[in-house]
Amino acid sequence: MNIKALNKDISGKMDKTITALENEFRSINAGRANPALLERISADYYGVPTPINQMAAIQTPDARTLLIQPWDKSAMKLITKAIQASDIGINPTDDGSVIRLVFPAPTEERRKELCKKVSKMGEEAKVAIRNIRRDFVDQLKAQKKNNEITEDEQKDGEKEVQNVTDNYIKTIDKMVKDKENEVLSI
Repeated sequence: MNIKALNKDISGKMDKTITALENEFRSINAGRANPALLERISADYYGVPTPINQMAAIQTPDARTLLIQPWDKSAMKLITKAIQASDIGINPTDDGSVIRLVFPAPTEERRKELCKKVSKMGEEAKVAIRNIRRDFVDQLKAQKKNNEITEDEQKDGEKEVQNVTDNYIKTIDKMVKDKENEVLSI
């Protein structure tokens, strides 16, 4: 396996980890209304679990409010129940035509809790990156054992894998720090 192909392969896998972390960060309720908070919530619509964003228009009229306007008015109660059953911790209000979610400013304790959650997500992403590194290093060792590559090529490959890993770990650290700063500045 040549170094460029190795680099491209490992970067592709690690990019997926970064994308997954970004998506997880979007779902964190940092006191701001964000439609991404509702992406993981589904309502039982005619016997089928359906994501809320496929059942309604979601708007953010201001920084702390989400408006959910179902296309089918009969789905209002289903959406309200799904939000209440979820882990976002916001109680929806239903006025008959729209559902409002008002996000209070988080307390200091809640901000610290969110920072811990962000940190934990970052650590999980780092573990995923390190697992990818381990898999590639194991591949290189197997290739060396099967005489497909030389010992120098193995060492160069391992060095390249470590360099790529270090860069992704730095990226995750920066993402975690930025998200924690966002949570604390609310």
